[in-house]
Amino acid sequence: MNSKTDISLLYDFYGELLKPSQQQVVELYVNEDLSLSEVSGLLGISRQGVRDSLNRAEGKLRDYENRLGLLRAYRQRRDRYEAVRGLIDSIKHTDGCDRILPQLNQIEELLKGDD
Repeated sequence: MNSKTDISLLYDFYGELLKPSQQQVVELYVNEDLSLSEVSGLLGISRQGVRDSLNRAEGKLRDYENRLGLLRAYRQRRDRYEAVRGLIDSIKHTDGCDRILPQLNQIEELLKGDD
């Protein structure tokens, strides 16, 4: 996990735990997709300062994930949800499922609460 997308996801879960200056750098570089030079110019710090701040922020985000596992748990829930949806769809397309259709619809309604 080393892409801007991964950092952005970690930031969504743990960004509030970073220092405001680190939040600003991550927002600009990762979420706004600005270059190091552009972030440097906007914030009035060196390119290396931006890089250092990003590295520290990324390290903290990964540490929070290692300790708390919120992103991992979210991905596991999402994967289970998608698996259940797939099973429901496959059952609905099976001949003779009319008897259990009301229960499948109930399950779908319950899953809607997790969207």
